[in-house]
Amino acid sequence: MKHIFSSSFNQRKSAGFTLIELMITVAIIGILAAVAVPAYSDYVIRGKIPEATSALASMRIRLEQFYQDARNYGSDDANCGVPNPASDNFTYTCNWSVGGGVGGTNQFYLITATGIAGRGMNGFAYTIDQAGNRRTTAVPNAAWGTAPIACWVVKKGGGC
Repeated sequence: MKHIFSSSFNQRKSAGFTLIELMITVAIIGILAAVAVPAYSDYVIRGKIPEATSALASMRIRLEQFYQDARNYGSDDANCGVPNPASDNFTYTCNWSVGGGVGGTNQFYLITATGIAGRGMNGFAYTIDQAGNRRTTAVPNAAWGTAPIACWVVKKGGGC
């Protein structure tokens, strides 16, 4: 015997999602994307900065080794006597100047790493000199601090 209260009108089968459920889901995904995409792009930029800072430190070491052998920092404006490192995100330049040493040899240098625009590093510039002074001479916007900064900025807010 069938139950008296069961009828086809009381039994409703689920046939899919309602429009409001889909709209809520799309809104939640949009909010998450609005938070995640900028944070991800900051992480990507922060991941590229150590390429410049480590290359500058390495180039400084090579220049000091060159100085130990030659008693000057080189004579080539482009690279100060040592080859520039290969890089995907930065270009490197080395400038030297003559000091008052014996024979007016090159006693001072400044190595600069400049961000490549097409690689998302436009606006970044880092330097190091013969005394080991590290500076951030350019940043893409005020969120990274106000250049020049007397250290290598590696994250937003001017943090070194």
